[in-house]
Amino acid sequence: MTDRPVENAPYLTHTHGTLTIEGWSRAAVQSYWRIPELKIGFDLGAQPWDFMGTPTWFVSHTHLDHVAALPVYVARRRMMKMDPPTLYVPVEMVDDIRRLLHIMHRLDRGRQLAEVQGLKAGDEVELGREHVVHVFDTVHTVPSRGFVVFERRHKLKEEFLGLPGEKIRDLKLSGVAITREVRIPLVAYTGDTAPAGLDACPACFNAKILITEMSFIRAAHRRDKIHKFGHMHLDDFVERASQFHNELIIVAHYSTRYHPNEVRKILDAKLPAELKARMKLWI
Repeated sequence: MTDRPVENAPYLTHTHGTLTIEGWSRAAVQSYWRIPELKIGFDLGAQPWDFMGTPTWFVSHTHLDHVAALPVYVARRRMMKMDPPTLYVPVEMVDDIRRLLHIMHRLDRGRQLAEVQGLKAGDEVELGREHVVHVFDTVHTVPSRGFVVFERRHKLKEEFLGLPGEKIRDLKLSGVAITREVRIPLVAYTGDTAPAGLDACPACFNAKILITEMSFIRAAHRRDKIHKFGHMHLDDFVERASQFHNELIIVAHYSTRYHPNEVRKILDAKLPAELKARMKLWI
């Protein structure tokens, strides 16, 4: 018998600019994503060993395919003597997440150490001086949130443009606020949502990278029913083609009804060329 590496949960990797997107998503199976450079992840439907070092996770909602590995991740961090992670979840679900960790503590006989914080629409989470996460509501069958990571830059206020350097220095030393904050949307993540959740957050259409769902693609699948259950159809993207200003749009969470070849074939036929050029199928 020979030693083999531990089997890992699958994930794909794509680099865009300075950011790396890693993850996997299939409807009703498992969804999990992370961006190593920002030290954050989104959803915990499974938990690759490689992702264990990421200390902060944003959970969009509590359907099993998005949270099944949450206690596994927490336990692995403790087992490897890492600091307890920080888990941001919809505020309505904080108590139940804490109960889940308590129950797993009783079942597993291992302490489930994590900082669990609730988020509502409009909340913001500081990731450091340069980045902040803005929280918005999505539209699903349970309370759900989406997240936009903004890069923060500080630029000289217009009234001080053209002043000599020593004058600007003196103003700053005297306590005058000489800069203004400028926010650039870097990454938007919707989790599962009907189109109304996407439409309600303009930053989703302007973020450099958008990670979202496209659960259904066949023309025969009724969109009213799909929207009722908090998901999106390919035609929702076609209708909004001119609104997407993203450099990269990652679409995932396809129904298990579809073979990957069918997804590629239908999207290739129906997507406008300009949108198709910026869209990556995570399949």
